[in-house]
Amino acid sequence: MKRGLWIAGGVLLTLAAAVWLFAHGMGAGWWGNEYDAGTVSPKPRPAAMVLARITAEHAAAPRAEAKQILFGDLHVHTTYSTDAFQFALPINGGSGRHPVADACDFARFCSALDFWAITDHAEASTPLRWQRTKDAIRQCQAAAGGDTNADMFSFIGFEWTQVGRLPDEHFGHKNVIFESLDDNKVAARPIAASGVVTQTLRTSAQGLPAGLVLEDPDNKQIYFDFNRFIKEIQRVPDCAAGVSSDKLPANCFEQATTPADLLAKLDEQHLDPLVIPHGSTWGFYTPAGTTWDKALDPKERPERMRLIEIYSGHGNSEEFRAWKDVLAGPVGPNGPTAICPQPTANYTPSCWRAGEIIAERCAKAGIAAAECTKRAAAARSNYANMGIAGHLAVPGAKAEDWLDAGQCRDCFLPSFNYRPGTSVQYGLAVSHFRTTPDGKPDMDTVPDRFRWGFIGSSDNHRARPGTGYKQNDRANNSESGGPPSAEARALLVGKQVEPAPQTKLIPRDELFKMSGFQLTEFERQTSFFLTGGLAAVHADTRSREGVWDALQRREVYATSGQRMLLWFDLVGADGKRTPMGGSVTTTANPTFEVRAVGSFKQKPGCPDFNAQGMDKGRLQKLCSGECFNPSNERNLITRIEVVRIQPQATPGEDVASRIVDKFLVHDCTPDQNGCTFRFSDPSFAGSKRDTLYYVRAIQEAAPTINAGGARCTRDAKGQCVKVNLCFGDYRSKKSDCLMPAEPRAWSSPIYLDVPRTKPAMVTVAAR
Repeated sequence: MKRGLWIAGGVLLTLAAAVWLFAHGMGAGWWGNEYDAGTVSPKPRPAAMVLARITAEHAAAPRAEAKQILFGDLHVHTTYSTDAFQFALPINGGSGRHPVADACDFARFCSALDFWAITDHAEASTPLRWQRTKDAIRQCQAAAGGDTNADMFSFIGFEWTQVGRLPDEHFGHKNVIFESLDDNKVAARPIAASGVVTQTLRTSAQGLPAGLVLEDPDNKQIYFDFNRFIKEIQRVPDCAAGVSSDKLPANCFEQATTPADLLAKLDEQHLDPLVIPHGSTWGFYTPAGTTWDKALDPKERPERMRLIEIYSGHGNSEEFRAWKDVLAGPVGPNGPTAICPQPTANYTPSCWRAGEIIAERCAKAGIAAAECTKRAAAARSNYANMGIAGHLAVPGAKAEDWLDAGQCRDCFLPSFNYRPGTSVQYGLAVSHFRTTPDGKPDMDTVPDRFRWGFIGSSDNHRARPGTGYKQNDRANNSESGGPPSAEARALLVGKQVEPAPQTKLIPRDELFKMSGFQLTEFERQTSFFLTGGLAAVHADTRSREGVWDALQRREVYATSGQRMLLWFDLVGADGKRTPMGGSVTTTANPTFEVRAVGSFKQKPGCPDFNAQGMDKGRLQKLCSGECFNPSNERNLITRIEVVRIQPQATPGEDVASRIVDKFLVHDCTPDQNGCTFRFSDPSFAGSKRDTLYYVRAIQEAAPTINAGGARCTRDAKGQCVKVNLCFGDYRSKKSDCLMPAEPRAWSSPIYLDVPRTKPAMVTVAAR
């Protein structure tokens, strides 16, 4: 008997040890592999194809135009980014790894771009991954040709992914892109954003649980690989503090707290890359109440932000609205507090909806009305003070319960949980006034202002640059991923909590210990992910230098993914032209000329020559069987909208009054050759104000992935009473969720300055 008990105990002990060893090994990444960057397909695209595109663009130009319009994507992720790797996992409906070489081949053979940049998150980089990334980009360029007249130009970059817990800590994400491919002209190592999110990833992130392998044994290797991926990040030692960036070893992990810190470290390496803000209105990571104001402080070097990404696969960040997502409350013992504002005609704050959900539950439970009112108020307050995780203030709430709360109802394809204080229009309208020694605004000094050029990008996380050429395969051409089954969903976010008529306040410190899938509304936001936008440059030459120079001088424009052609010039009395992105000092009323030409309609499938560069199986897998395949027929431009912004001239001036979103609307006659018109502003001279103008060219509507957002059913008063969300998982994964939307292109602004009566002590940011 005793012998039997000893044997049974030994077996149990052995099993327990085996389980512990497996769980420990899983967490330590023992059985995982470190991925390489893949192999680039070596054949170039046919030179005749490139020439045909240039010829078609020149034929549509408004006059004898020496510059070429080239299209590219400067924001692309591979499975060298943590979130991209998460999206690639089978438990999240992913299709496996997507290395840098896939991005190169997709850009060349699927989307047929003229240029692109790799921008994997610096926070997930290691010395080995950075070296492999650089090598893959060089292979990509070699396959496409040299730095002149190549079929495509590839750029090296990384993303600085900063997230603040509170508005005064949040500066947001920046892409850092280098002109040269030479080792001594790019960063020695990607520079990560410091903060709670990065430190969690580097020190306490546990990777995937061992139970996942038992649930999905057929895919165990990629789960092992993901945990190895996390452990490799954690093995890189932090760079020594107080050492100049150019004196640090290549194999350490470097961090920067603010944009100023990031730029200082780049300066120490004698580098002058493009630093491009993006995703500014994305509410799934931007704290409610955040504005651009603090980023205009001269110490943050706003003049170095020459471009901004106005549109991407995460939505549109252009438009300002005067409503508030939260209001500033008093400073309490734990820091600043927030107050939930009331709804307006076109906006319901999510914190307000939190109160409605609790009130509805409370009434259903038969609780007294006075108590329900009290609980609803508590829910609104809790949501407002829990930042991006406010939805957790309502335990058991489903994505559908929130209706269209938090969304900009009258914006064009807006980003999720829209933050108007960090919109592009707000950033262009606000000014930073320096102070005199006695603390008063220095009105003799030119205010600091942003002077951005506009680009669009994809921000695709499946190594697919330039996804907006066709509206298909939502699961891969947008970020709409999700678990393949209810069981997989439960593993990711836990089992559904039973709804209760009571709110819950989770302290901020506790929130930032939670995983990303729990912290953000990842299920609801999949209804707002789109295919990507594009950056278009007016380049003097088809060359790396030509693309770079156009980006530097802001002679660029953004599109929502279609290759529309756009010219926007200030025409002087002497006939001299200043193109988009330019600046002029003048007292004369301006005259502008605009020309827009629609994109080519697409034919199904892929051009025959693509099969010469890749075998059919890879072409099908990489491009989903659909490539950029233009016909000879163009879409029509329906109208052109002019936006005028006169930035703040005095402190505290109302920002909304400075923005005229539709200063002028020109309806276009249907014409395959495009739409051209001139306009003037007869009020400019009399206003004696610095003013900027940009245009939006609107194309005829077309079916568009996720264009419906929450897809509301509205009552007679226009209120959303029911939603039909497009999940990225087993509930609607096979649907592309197409609804009509009007594609568009945004020109970079032309900046008009009035002469100063007194010498300026400083220059306007990014002049």
